Amino acid sequence: MNPDSRQLWRGPMWALSVLLATLGMLGPFTIDTYLPAFSGIAADLQATPLQIQQTLSAYLFAFAFMSLFHGALSDSFGRRPVVLTGVAVFTLASVGCALSTDITHLIFFRALQGLATGAGIVVSRAVIRDMFPPADAQRVMSQVTLFFGVAPAIAPIIGGFLFVHAGWHAVFWFLAGIGVLLWVSNWFLLPETLHVSQRQVLSVKHLMQGYWQLGSNPRFVLLALASGIPFNGMFLYVLSAPTFLGEHLQLAPTQFFWFFVCTISGIMGGAWLSGRLAGRIAPERQVRIGLGIMLAVSVVNVVANLLFKAHVSWSMIPIGVYSLGWAMMTPVVTLMVLDLFPERRGMAASMQAFVGSAANGLVAGVLAPMVMHSTIGLAVAALLLMMVGLIAWGVLQRR
Repeated sequence: MNPDSRQLWRGPMWALSVLLATLGMLGPFTIDTYLPAFSGIAADLQATPLQIQQTLSAYLFAFAFMSLFHGALSDSFGRRPVVLTGVAVFTLASVGCALSTDITHLIFFRALQGLATGAGIVVSRAVIRDMFPPADAQRVMSQVTLFFGVAPAIAPIIGGFLFVHAGWHAVFWFLAGIGVLLWVSNWFLLPETLHVSQRQVLSVKHLMQGYWQLGSNPRFVLLALASGIPFNGMFLYVLSAPTFLGEHLQLAPTQFFWFFVCTISGIMGGAWLSGRLAGRIAPERQVRIGLGIMLAVSVVNVVANLLFKAHVSWSMIPIGVYSLGWAMMTPVVTLMVLDLFPERRGMAASMQAFVGSAANGLVAGVLAPMVMHSTIGLAVAALLLMMVGLIAWGVLQRR
């Protein structure tokens, strides 16, 4: 924790939470806002469905790759320069997407967006722990998760409106505008939270030593798995939403928002509970409660899909409850990751983000297409993803 933290931010805690949450919301907005415009992009750029999918894959894998470095760079240069540079590059990449005249250009600029977007998401986690002691940090992390949960709900709505009324280019101009607003607000408001005494030497040898120190630490690996993999039990349904909602539940596209309302309500409810429980119960107990909720509802979801045909009256409820359990435990586990190596918090945040985003990419590119056409397959896959996190946590506790 920065010894001068009280002088760096004198405003209310919620205001800093909003500032950091807007950085975290950039990722979901970059993915979800342009999804409704897939058909328009394909028609205008004469692109195949595979090429359109590559615009998403290029973003996800570039995001995962660069996530390894954002936090490490912030340990050397400071949090503020990395955030401002990342947002600036994101803004320019969004302009490039808006001006793209063929699918190759769009894929390139989507990859550039992925390289830049993670700066705010990764570094904001380190900023929280720089500024606050454990219990307060958990409350702020929970507030960030709460605000973050709004993004996937409103992004497709905004994207769909812009696409219908102004064309797909307007979606990326909108993202560029968000980038400008974020850069200006962080230029004036975001303090440099890394104390000068905590800065790391920037050299290839020193970086490699740091990556090896974290990557070979069993506790870090288990915590990263416990925090990064269970999210995909929920993300799998988000990726499969057109098939799950349109084919299995027979919902019209105008009714898809009910799914997002259910999921985001769970995230916001779990984040609120996590903040309320901060400092009142042991962090390990809170993680166990969150994992217990996820396990119970995942098993119920599998059994229900085996016994009954999927129906809108009940099929979305387990996903909302799962989201609640995930949002309860993830702020706590994230702080545990950051506190393993206080002198390398940025790098720890980077490697944690890399594990999660790499898993997201594999689920999006491999697992979701395999199981999305079966509700039983979706339920079983979500349970197995959750079990990876549960087993990792169980092994960690035994160690």
